[in-house]
Amino acid sequence: MKSLNRAATLRIVFVAAFFFAQHSLAADSPRLILQITVDQLRADLTTRYYERLGEGGFRYLRENGVWYANGHHAHANTETIVGHTTLATGAHPSIHGMIGNLWFDRETGFTTYNVEDPEFRLLSEGADVDEGAEIDPTQRAARSEGRSPAAIEVTTFADELRSHTGGAAKVVGVSVKDRGAISMAGHSGKAFWFSKSSGEFVTSTYYLDAYPDWVDAFNAAKPAQPFAGTEWALLRDKDTYLFGASDDRPWETDVGGFGRTFPHSYGDGSSPYFTTWLTLSPAGDELVLDFAKAALVGEQLGEDDVTDYLSVSFSSTDYVGHIFGPSSLEAEDNILRLDATLADLLAFVDERVGLDNTLNVLSADHGGPDTPGYLNSLQIPAGYVDPETWDRQDAIERIKKQFRIKGELIETYEHPYVYFSADVKNDKRIDQAALEASVVEELMKFPGVSLAVSSAALRSGNLPDTDLHGAVLRNFHPKRSGEVFIVFEPNWFINDFDGLTVASTHGSPWTYDTHVPIVFAGAGLGPMRVNRPVQTVDIAPTLSAYFNLKPPSGSVGNPLIEVLEK
Repeated sequence: MKSLNRAATLRIVFVAAFFFAQHSLAADSPRLILQITVDQLRADLTTRYYERLGEGGFRYLRENGVWYANGHHAHANTETIVGHTTLATGAHPSIHGMIGNLWFDRETGFTTYNVEDPEFRLLSEGADVDEGAEIDPTQRAARSEGRSPAAIEVTTFADELRSHTGGAAKVVGVSVKDRGAISMAGHSGKAFWFSKSSGEFVTSTYYLDAYPDWVDAFNAAKPAQPFAGTEWALLRDKDTYLFGASDDRPWETDVGGFGRTFPHSYGDGSSPYFTTWLTLSPAGDELVLDFAKAALVGEQLGEDDVTDYLSVSFSSTDYVGHIFGPSSLEAEDNILRLDATLADLLAFVDERVGLDNTLNVLSADHGGPDTPGYLNSLQIPAGYVDPETWDRQDAIERIKKQFRIKGELIETYEHPYVYFSADVKNDKRIDQAALEASVVEELMKFPGVSLAVSSAALRSGNLPDTDLHGAVLRNFHPKRSGEVFIVFEPNWFINDFDGLTVASTHGSPWTYDTHVPIVFAGAGLGPMRVNRPVQTVDIAPTLSAYFNLKPPSGSVGNPLIEVLEK
């Protein structure tokens, strides 16, 4: 009996000591992690306009934190979900599974949108994608309104934070885009995104059975409506802009009458494109800012001794870059306004939590190329790839004859993968590796194609030892990738998406798509510029090491010592 009592006493003492240690650790740590991701923020875009930035946004982060000037994504398909999930997990897409905004699912026989999940419907009625007004072809590809992080195959930093604290840490992800919010919030947090159909912030039943009062109150105020009857005008005198004389360029896209010149009118709110126009402008980021503020208050983030996590993903830079190009008057004004939005967010965090009690992290899911028209004006070779001009039929017929294929050879192309038809994949007579090699050979003859790599070569590791092939390999997932990966020539890309012609699009392994800012600031970190190469997979393990957590389950990055030697 005495031994039992002693054992019980020891267990109590151990548990108490463990709890005290954990409490002490949390009390000594920042009370909030604010991870900011700017969609399509190529690393040079803030330095380009640095002298005209305010004091509280990008400048605060750069001048009060550790700035990694040579940060890159290391995977080949630089798209939104791929980059966000890499930032969240510290893993390459070959590990975390989010290989693209879309992929072809062999089991279902359909193209899959990355975060769609029919098991978890949206919590709001009428918030599903409006097929008539939605300009994002990846959104239109989803076959259900349901959303969840189920397709992410590893844990995120936010998951590890929740696990480490016994679920006490509060985790919230906010974005205009569902994929931007869901990927960063992970499997165990809460994610909210903007529905262009309903004009409010929504989530799915994966996260909640009912909205908390603060979300209901936010949406009841009709957050998009204050923009009705207003316009996107220049923040400053036009003569002060680098691209002030370039307001109307032929490669820019006019979406639904939004126009190619300032001011851009949002209309009276009755147009089906009204909310789309908001996301094509700084207004989209302002909506996210307002909801992030509401989340900070409503979820009481950073108000106790357990470190909480807030991810804020700003998407307007991406939409503006696609429609007008990153070297445009619209993109320039958007950066200046985003800077003010960041300053507003950081000031609010300072007031609520204190920036000394907040570890801020800034990066981007990818960069973006300049428009061919802009580059051509500077005598730089660039152009658009148009597969409709390729002599594909002759190439296909040659291959079909060689391998005695009767039916269709290609099922679909979901950037950057070519998928063979099911009949071809299931035909035991066909040497699949040889077939893939033949398709690669034909693709390499087409204009605009820099590299084609077969899945057989990726599976076997039979690849040249080059950075480019390594980036393709880090994007390869055996269950989701197609039979051939295509890389277009630098500054060449497809700009026609289901009838929508865009000025610029990302999704390549070239440096303009991979080069992104990486900044850690606040929580006592001092100013430091680091020029050595680092990767975006280093961010999540750095956060884990900072808070003494185990890294996410698929993490392959290295903790950044400059952040840890605080």
